[in-house]
Amino acid sequence: MKACEFGFNFAQNIGAEVVLLHVYFTPIYASSLPYGDVFNYQLSDEENVKNILQKVHSDLNALSDKVKEKVASGEFPNVKYTCVLREGIPEEEILRYAKEYRPRIIIMGTRGKNQKDIDLIGSVTAEVIERSRIPVLAIPENTPFKQFAEVKRIAFITNFDQRDLIAFDSLINSFKSFHFSVSLIHLADVKDTWNEIKLGGIKEYFQKQHPQLDIHYDVIENDDFLNTFDKYIKSNHIDIITLTSYKRNIFSRLFNPGIARKMIFHSDTPLLVICGRSS
Repeated sequence: MKACEFGFNFAQNIGAEVVLLHVYFTPIYASSLPYGDVFNYQLSDEENVKNILQKVHSDLNALSDKVKEKVASGEFPNVKYTCVLREGIPEEEILRYAKEYRPRIIIMGTRGKNQKDIDLIGSVTAEVIERSRIPVLAIPENTPFKQFAEVKRIAFITNFDQRDLIAFDSLINSFKSFHFSVSLIHLADVKDTWNEIKLGGIKEYFQKQHPQLDIHYDVIENDDFLNTFDKYIKSNHIDIITLTSYKRNIFSRLFNPGIARKMIFHSDTPLLVICGRSS
């Protein structure tokens, strides 16, 4: 519901419609895939596909009713929305839908830092983040704010790659109706003065391109990246972490096996991932 709330508020701000997309497992997939408590449609011998479909439709109707209640009470803005149901492997169908319909953004939920295990809702979000060409916003359950309009400061992680420039421009252009400052962050294992010089150069470049934007920059040096970065987020009041989704450089270091999931689930700070490609 937190991701839902964020999505409805975002749609209102940019004049868009909302699609509530739910993908469900069929018996073909159910025996071989892990899944969380939310979308657990497990089959016993006497159940059949009809039962599964009834359960799925019932859950989607319940969600839709909840949304209607929140719209009626004024908790959600009154924007046009539709429900879409698809059968298959969640991450594959979400990516397929995004390729077909090219939404402005994909908004998904995560459990946040207090979850015991990485369940379906987390692993699907991580998989979509790594492969999507559409911006993906992962919203932890305990995110303290309800809409992008409340965001005051964004951390943009850069590895001095050309694709970062494309992603940064995409970030600013996509969210130009909102007002926030940006902290350019470079993650380094060892101290290197060139890192600060390069960051300063990137800041100057971006400042010329976007003179209205308040931009800061910092180098975070530590081999214990997750904890150091977490402290930085808290002390600098970062509302959203942004990075690019290309595989090499930043992603190969941050998103090697296990780290992608840790990054997404480590804090209650939303993660916005933008494709660093020109097409």
